[in-house]
Amino acid sequence: MLDFSVTFIITIINIFILFLILRKILFKPVTKFIEERAKKVQDSLDLAEKERNQAKGLLKQYEDQLKMVEDQATEIIRSAKETAQAEAARIVAEGKAQAELLIDKGHKQLEAEKRAAMSVFHADAAALVIGASSRLIQRELSDEDSHHQAELLLKELSDSAVSKPEDN
Repeated sequence: MLDFSVTFIITIINIFILFLILRKILFKPVTKFIEERAKKVQDSLDLAEKERNQAKGLLKQYEDQLKMVEDQATEIIRSAKETAQAEAARIVAEGKAQAELLIDKGHKQLEAEKRAAMSVFHADAAALVIGASSRLIQRELSDEDSHHQAELLLKELSDSAVSKPEDN
């Protein structure tokens, strides 16, 4: 059975006084400490969130810069390719022009050599004809006759060379 004696009441009063003392001495500082700790944690969380947002902003900024740099690099490469192609086309055109000049020069040189060879051939042929004619008529032809005969022969050979189509 419950005994509500004076001791019980004194114990209750002691407990209440102890509660007030502990509340004054212990509960308030602990509560204050817990509140400060919670505020500090909340501040840290807020700071972390703020820094996270800043990091996201920086990441976005860096990605934009990277994209811009990639676009610039692509543009530079495209421009360099166009320049290289233009330069290659210019070099090829110059090469073709030089080749055509060399071919024309070669054709002209070949034509000149052909004419020179034909002149030599005409002179040699004229000399052979004059020699053979002299033997046939058993006399020496005069220089005037030789020269006249050579000119006639050269004229005939030139006419025949002009009338013949070339083999090439």
